[in-house]
Amino acid sequence: MLNYDYPLYRPPSEGKSLIFQVTLGCSFNKCSYCDMYRTKEYQERPWEEIRMEIDIAAKHMPETRRIFLADGDALNLSTQRLVQILDYIRDKFSNLERISCYAMPKNILEKSPEDLKKLYAAGLVMFYIGIETGSDTILKKITKGATSQTIIKACQKAKDAGYTISCMVILGLGGKSYSKQHIEDTAKILSVTSPHYVGALTLHLDNGIHDEFLAKFKEPFLPIDDADALDELESLVSKIEPTTPVVFRANHGSNAYPIGGTFPQEKQSMLDKISYLRQHPELCRPAGFRGF
Repeated sequence: MLNYDYPLYRPPSEGKSLIFQVTLGCSFNKCSYCDMYRTKEYQERPWEEIRMEIDIAAKHMPETRRIFLADGDALNLSTQRLVQILDYIRDKFSNLERISCYAMPKNILEKSPEDLKKLYAAGLVMFYIGIETGSDTILKKITKGATSQTIIKACQKAKDAGYTISCMVILGLGGKSYSKQHIEDTAKILSVTSPHYVGALTLHLDNGIHDEFLAKFKEPFLPIDDADALDELESLVSKIEPTTPVVFRANHGSNAYPIGGTFPQEKQSMLDKISYLRQHPELCRPAGFRGF
């Protein structure tokens, strides 16, 4: 029905959402672990095209409850253009529960508090933010374009404006050499920011990004194995001490061992499950059945 420009990505929790591509690609597009948009040049789609697609979707799917704005950089649009899009979406879909998008820390920080509040009032209420790691050393090695402090500031700024934030971290991102630092610093940043939702993925380097990742890492990279991943997961869960409830999920298709729960009340049950999984390696998801 809609003429998507592929590849098209959205968070797992937006699997049933209607997607509008208001931008194509990613304006940064330098993160060495991510090849989602390497085949695209960043573009901001014309309003006339976006409006036409909203009209078409509203005609065929008027009961839509959730909408996700793609590609990876919708928040890079001007506040005026985003408000225009959001107002039109809300006018056409009367049963909406939420509108969400990916949000890089730099894009949140470049919006004024007033801009963020305008966007929230217009219906954009949830951001998916890639934290990846709390380690400044690793953030530099993966050319994230952010530091731990800018990530903390961005998350807090979004929360202050009323947004629900869902943050992603990546197990194994520091390899064996930086595993301890990666987990300790990531737990610190998650504790300080206390996102509403946290998703833990496991690093997977596609062929198209593998060499670039190793080159930018600037030293031998020793990948973690499944047992290491379980150790990182246990350490991460044990060290997170949020100030408000956090829904934690490590059930992404990339993970060898899926777990989930809510901090703080289910922290011990998650740790108990990890101990059980360690005693039952046969429950490990086979590599061939993992989705990345």
